[in-house]
Amino acid sequence: MSITDHARDNFQTLLRAAADGNLALVECADSATGDTRYVICAVGRDDGDYVFTPFGHLADGDPSEAYTPPSGDIGNAD
Repeated sequence: MSITDHARDNFQTLLRAAADGNLALVECADSATGDTRYVICAVGRDDGDYVFTPFGHLADGDPSEAYTPPSGDIGNAD
């Protein structure tokens, strides 16, 4: 399984935002279901206005149950 360049770029942006103290946890509504989601956002500025860029939401319950790890060579960066 290979991580796409787009995903790597977004992750680097997320790391920079965290290092700069520019992350926010925002309560939002899921656009498909209306359920409450807690969304991790990078915070920027544009002409004096705040801009929130969502990266994903926190998993409900036990996140270990929500995801299946990749099979094969874990840690292969290719």
